[in-house]
Amino acid sequence: MSLLKVRNLKVSFSQDGSLVEAVKGISFEVARGEVLALVGESGSGKSVTALSTVSLLGENAEISGSIWYNEYEMIGACLNRLQTVRGNDISFIFQEPMTSLNPLHTIQKQLLESLALHQGLVGEVARARVLCLLERVGITNAKERLAAFPHQLSGGQRQRIMIAMALANEPRLLVADEPTTALDVTIQTQILNLLLDLKRNENMGMLFITHDLGIVGQIADRVCVMQDGLIVETGMTSEIFARPQHPYTQKLLSAHSSITTESVSANAPIVAETQNAKIWFPIQRGLFKRTVGYVKAVNDVTLTIRVGETVGIVGESGSGKSTLAMAIMRLIASKGEIRFEGRNLNALRTKDLRNLRQDMQIVFQDPYGSLSPRMTCAQIIAEGLNVHGSPDNRNHEEIVNEILIEVGLDPGMMARYPHEFSGGQRQRIAIARAMVLRPKLVVLDEPTSALDMTVQVQIIDLLLSLQKKYGLAYLFISHDLKVVRAMSHYVLVMKDGDIVEEGPVNNIFDSPQSDYTKKLMQAAFDIIRI
Repeated sequence: MSLLKVRNLKVSFSQDGSLVEAVKGISFEVARGEVLALVGESGSGKSVTALSTVSLLGENAEISGSIWYNEYEMIGACLNRLQTVRGNDISFIFQEPMTSLNPLHTIQKQLLESLALHQGLVGEVARARVLCLLERVGITNAKERLAAFPHQLSGGQRQRIMIAMALANEPRLLVADEPTTALDVTIQTQILNLLLDLKRNENMGMLFITHDLGIVGQIADRVCVMQDGLIVETGMTSEIFARPQHPYTQKLLSAHSSITTESVSANAPIVAETQNAKIWFPIQRGLFKRTVGYVKAVNDVTLTIRVGETVGIVGESGSGKSTLAMAIMRLIASKGEIRFEGRNLNALRTKDLRNLRQDMQIVFQDPYGSLSPRMTCAQIIAEGLNVHGSPDNRNHEEIVNEILIEVGLDPGMMARYPHEFSGGQRQRIAIARAMVLRPKLVVLDEPTSALDMTVQVQIIDLLLSLQKKYGLAYLFISHDLKVVRAMSHYVLVMKDGDIVEEGPVNNIFDSPQSDYTKKLMQAAFDIIRI
């Protein structure tokens, strides 16, 4: 029996006096106990379709067609009907947890609010339910995390909190919009297994939106492939992957990087290195903020990054990957030595450190969150030039125009704001902002995790071509082991703040030595296996 029926759905948005068609007449069904995957590139209409199911689109949206949930028509439904269904019968897991979670409330308060609103649970009963949910989605030390705010958690931990909130009211239909984007491979496997268990045990239907075709092959019963607001191909997952009919589906399945990394000489100049780096955060309690313990984020890490080399760091969420990168950039304090071109950064004054900032840049995981919504594309890219000056004393507009072409964007777009770009275009802007100062070291913190497969390939190719052209050193952080292998020369495997294994990329992937590395590789294999 069908739980959700969509018939001839059309969605348009009014923009500057005209209508922009986002969804152009699509039809599909989701049955009880079934997982239907919507796949396609950014801008294909996947998320708009999902949000339409319970009328979560903005006031400028025009919707026509029919959406039936449990024998009720949702298009044009009264507010009481929609509020009854939202979060209770139909729950959402959104892609960007940092923008979905309230930064002013603790994790416990946000989960308790959902339980009180939809189930009337309060007090110790509700708190016990919260702890159970956190443990189910893989949050370690759940009791200690209850008082944490979103910014105190890693990206993967925040995504798991979002999944716990979505599952809190045991929905009949779960709409999962890129639910594993920020998760490392082992947690991805746990979450996918959890969702599959819920599907089997609760007979729950699921509308699963993702750009990761490996995940689709593992979790979905059926697939709808979307392009430019249309479903161009649909069928059983095994059939779609074995015999794709539409050229666009064939393109998605065959996407791979066309550029390979070149070997780096062992005598190449050292750009950055750490010696016995340690980052411990004090836990302070009481009126006088007495230190009662430490969060040991990074323990005794030594690494070297050379000109033209990419050092990849892999490990589960909370293993210390991003913390180590922030310390190397001197964005957080650390003990031990961190050297940049031979200079000990921990010994530098603020003024001297500022002069080095143009040589050390970073590209973050979430370009939408890291780009100011109030600045144009040109202003964002030129911001570093305004602070440090142009490397060759040229006009700033000329430099911005040049870097936009270099990263594959039309200079005619420079007056647009971030919300007017796709996810892949926003990431190109973030890369342009980092590269415009011609840095020597670039930290890439999950730069492709939020992007669909074809755009991932484009960004990887772009980063490798820029590295080859300018001899850049990259510190590359990712949970996507396929991307790590494509990008890296040398790999560090981290767990609980320690390096458990390191070596040339082929050694790590082809013959891992530690049990933890073998576990990561097996989890990655399970996800990409079709």
